[in-house]
Amino acid sequence: MERWKRNLWVLAVAQFLVMGAMTMIVPFLPLYLNELGMTDPEDVQLWAGFIFGINFLSAFVVSPVWGMLADKYGRKIMVIRSGIGMSIAITLMGLASSPLHLLILRFVNGLVSGFIPAGISLTAANTPRERVGYALGLLQAGAVAGSVMGPLFGGLMAEWFGFRTIFTMTGILVFVATMVVLLMVRELHKPDPANVKVSGFFREGSAILRNRTLLPLFSVAFLIQFAMMSPNPQMPLFVQQLGAPGGYVVFFAGLVTAVTGLANIVASPQLGKLGDRFGSQYVLLLALLGAAVFFIPHAFVTNVWQLLLCRFLLGLFVGGLLPSLNSLVRHNVPTGKESTAYGYSNSAVCLGNMLGPFVGGLVSGWIGIRGLFLITSLLLLLNSVWFRVSFGASFKGERRNRSKQKQTLTHV
Repeated sequence: MERWKRNLWVLAVAQFLVMGAMTMIVPFLPLYLNELGMTDPEDVQLWAGFIFGINFLSAFVVSPVWGMLADKYGRKIMVIRSGIGMSIAITLMGLASSPLHLLILRFVNGLVSGFIPAGISLTAANTPRERVGYALGLLQAGAVAGSVMGPLFGGLMAEWFGFRTIFTMTGILVFVATMVVLLMVRELHKPDPANVKVSGFFREGSAILRNRTLLPLFSVAFLIQFAMMSPNPQMPLFVQQLGAPGGYVVFFAGLVTAVTGLANIVASPQLGKLGDRFGSQYVLLLALLGAAVFFIPHAFVTNVWQLLLCRFLLGLFVGGLLPSLNSLVRHNVPTGKESTAYGYSNSAVCLGNMLGPFVGGLVSGWIGIRGLFLITSLLLLLNSVWFRVSFGASFKGERRNRSKQKQTLTHV
């Protein structure tokens, strides 16, 4: 097996382990607050929101810094740094004695995090350019598979061992994934710190943000996550409203999430291949339009089975969003600045993850979750228009290149 393929499969497995471990704990944070002595439901909801969001806040702030350091010292070492830091922070969460301790540790976890974006950067920089779309799609499939399996195993272990044990086991899993990367991944194009000139954080960031191609991609990344995350916290309530078969609300709420992830796993590598063949900008535009279309019937379903079908069809298009966007970042970033660019892209994603659920909760309180689905569809549609307009030169250039290729083949 070629080295880049071996690296890809190892990183996909590692991301599966990390995302599985991380999602084992997040759904049960409110229940863990009860164990820490917080009993008032309103206080629990408020603190759970803060504890969930503060991880994304700190990651939003530091992601570009870690990206710049990765371009100077190497991407693999950033994966190792993040994995070890997160394993320690998460293990300590199981020893928290108050909600404030948990809040601080989640903030620290965000500061040292970056396993997923560092893995994306490492894969993108060490994969042949013509196979980047496929590689990032497979990496996405691994991460999503972990996020689907994590809550299931987390729920079982919470019943068997308790919440504190989950944090310990999560820390161990993240550490194992980190050791797998350390021992089995070889960085093919490791930068030499002596030859990499860094002009300072603000100057480096300014150069990236002034890039007329990258800045629109970062805004598209933010809007994607903002739109996709807005309805997520409301899904269990919506399943309850629809009437879960047999009264198994928790099971079907988890199944609604899982079926979207399953479709994502199936579609991501295939859409990545299409991006490598026809251009990732076309796949991203198609995925945005498809997601916008399939959010509309969410607003009109009358039972859980219809919702499951809608979520599966939606997941087929969601699988092409971030992998295609990350592929476009790779193709448009200056050589040697890949990780810095992915750092800013991850900051945009974290901002969407943080603001989406908050704004979605406010909007659903005014117009209901069915109205929120329609608003989400509109946001994705507007995002597709913004992407097509701001990235128009790339579409034109791709058409010219294909026209020249056809002419060349005709003459031959």
